[in-house]
Formats: sequence, C-alpha cells, structure tokens
Amino acid sequence: MNPTNRTVVVTGIGATTPLGGDSATTWEGLLAGRSGVKPLEGERFAELPVRIAARVAVDPADVLPRPMLRRLDRSAQLALIAAREAWADAGFTAKAGEDPSVTPERLGTVVASGIGGVTTLLDQYDVLREKGARRVSPHTVPMLMPNSPSANVGLEVNAQAGVHTPVSACASGAEAIGYAYEMIRSGRADIVVAGGTEAAIHPLPVAAFASMMAMSKNNDEPTKASRPYDKARDGFVLGEGAGIVILESAEHAARRGARVYCEVLGQGLSADSHHIAQPEPTGRGIAAALQNLLDTSDLKPAEVVHLNAHATSTPQGDAAEIKALRKILGDDLDHVAVSATKSMTGHLLGGAGGIETVATVLALHHRTAPPTINVDELDEDIDADIVRDEPRALPEGSIAAINNSFGFGGHNVVLALRTV
Repeated sequence: MNPTNRTVVVTGIGATTPLGGDSATTWEGLLAGRSGVKPLEGERFAELPVRIAARVAVDPADVLPRPMLRRLDRSAQLALIAAREAWADAGFTAKAGEDPSVTPERLGTVVASGIGGVTTLLDQYDVLREKGARRVSPHTVPMLMPNSPSANVGLEVNAQAGVHTPVSACASGAEAIGYAYEMIRSGRADIVVAGGTEAAIHPLPVAAFASMMAMSKNNDEPTKASRPYDKARDGFVLGEGAGIVILESAEHAARRGARVYCEVLGQGLSADSHHIAQPEPTGRGIAAALQNLLDTSDLKPAEVVHLNAHATSTPQGDAAEIKALRKILGDDLDHVAVSATKSMTGHLLGGAGGIETVATVLALHHRTAPPTINVDELDEDIDADIVRDEPRALPEGSIAAINNSFGFGGHNVVLALRTV
C-alpha cells in the first residue's frame, strides 16, 4: 500500500508564452511589464471586429522538427515544448525507465486544454471542402482530441501511472495541476507532469468570442487592450501558449536530491451554477472555492502574501473575484499583493492556469510579485492591493501564494503554494 496524504512539491517548471519561449524569458517579460499582444496579420483576420491577440513569442516551427509538427496540433506542440523544459529543469536526463530515478508506473501526466485541437479541426474541414476527402490528414483525429497534449507528453516521458485531461474551460490548466496534486497525495504516483495549453487563435474562435462581447476591441492600441481592474476595461485578449510544472512527492524528491521550488498546499473547488458564460456577480462560487481550500489544507489567511488573480479584464469577472477574496480573507486581503499577469500575456483560456501557476511558483521562489500593467484608473469596486506597473518584493520567512482560475460553466479552481 502506498502512503497517502504525502507532501507535494514543485521540482520543475516550463513555459512557452507570448512573452518568451521558456520560463526564464517569460518571467523576465512579466517583471519588465511587457505586453505580448500584437495585431493579427493576414486577410483571414482583416474583417473581424477583433484583430489583436497574443501569439507565442517563439513559434513551434522554430523548435520542433517538421515531421512532429505535421502530426501534432499546435496546442500539443506548445505543451510538448513546455513539458520538455520542465522535465529537464527537474533534473531528469531521459524518459522514465531510462532515467533510473523515475519508474514509469509511478509517473503520470495531467495536461489540459479548454478547447483542444480546434485549429486542426477547422483547417482540416477547409481541406475537405477545397481539396476533397483524400487530402484530409490521417493524423486529424489524434490531433484534434482534447487529450492529445497530455497523451503526447505522456509518450514523451513514458508515463504509465495515468494520463489525464480535465476540461473545465478557462479553469482547465489549474484543475489539471490540482488533479496531479491529488494523484501524488493519494499514492497513485510519485511524479506528475501537469499544466495547461491552448492554441485557438483562429478566425472562428476570435469571431465567436467577439460576438459574445467578451473580448477587447481596442485594435488601435494592442499593448494597452488587456487592462484588468482599470475602469476602461472592455474584455479579454486571446492568447496562446503552455505552462507545465513537475509535481513530486517530497520524499521522492529528497531521495534523488532534487531542487525544490515550493510546496503545493492544496486546491479549492466549486461551481457557480449560475450561467454558462457569465460569472456569478457576488463572487459566491469563488468564495466557496477559497473556503474549500482553507477547509482542506493547513493554509492560514495570514500566510497569504501574493495572489496571481484570474482577472481577465472583463468588467463583471474582475469585480466578482475581488468581492470573493474580501469575503473569505477579510482584513488579511490587505497584505496580499495582487498581480494580474493576463495584462501582459492575454488570456490563454485552458492554458492560463498552467502559465499562471508557473508565474506563482517563480514569484515565491524569487520573492517578487510581477506587476499588473495598463491600470490607468483603478475601478473603485476593486477593493484590493493591486501591484501596478513595477514588481514588488515579497516578505521574508514562510509565505504562501494563491493562483485563481475560473471558467465558462461556472468552474472555480484555487491553488495554494508555500515556500519551503
């Protein structure tokens, strides 16, 4: 019988984002307050009401071999790039079974995507219409499956404890990390590669989000379009990328002498049961997730000094999140440095929880909260300490941080991390 309720730690991180092709350059971009939002080039986007997005800074074609690009959807390509960085960062030299410190049966992957292989689906439909059935790629089905990123990462590292893909819209990446945490706590695995990925910058998703009035239409000033908490915010900016963390039991990490970034304290989960797309305006569901986190972990509100907020830059969502934080944390919210990194990366949908967990890990590791940019006039409903324009040092000693992720359908996921 495997031991349960084990301590879980982060031993590796990886990312490819609109700010950089790895976690280091992404972190540098966050601290610099640099926006990755740019105009969308090409005729396909020219007539759309939204013509801006945050593409990855390093195209997968510059990193992966051409045969691999042909058989992987872009979401899986990005996940694989981030996973390779995280795997090496954790100190592994080969896949499980070849690296003697990793047993395949004790290794899992949980990599999520909110939309999956949507670009493959849409592009191959164009091929079918324009060139006929014989020209449709035989790789189409494995490419468009939502579990494709997790499956391909699992193949890469030889994971045999389980390969999973929770899908909960924009909370998917965070829910994947929470699921991985539970895999280790329950004894199912010693190591799990976990996170989120998304690659949905295509005319149809852009047009669809625009029709919902969910996206910013500030096409003339792309770098200023994503503006969480600002009175003039008018919606999110679509981004793409992937963020991956290596979670490991503390005992296993110690046996192999691994460097540890931080401890994973737990997760809080809830559902709004309010609307398929709109957030519950009072923050009731978010507050329930926060309370669930406190009830199921040893986290104390006084320990929390940093929050990487969901903060997509929508008028309703940003305010509801802060209301929930104030309800549960009370006066302790006053000492929480709140960062909204989507102001720089855009909203990566199912990948958001992945890269924002990486950012939260690095914030604790470097004891620095990244800034929120584009807050020219703070909305008076935002009753919290927003880190604006410049990074902020975090306190010494044992400190904790929270990463919030919420998704269409009313999914709420709250992750908590602590220094070691």
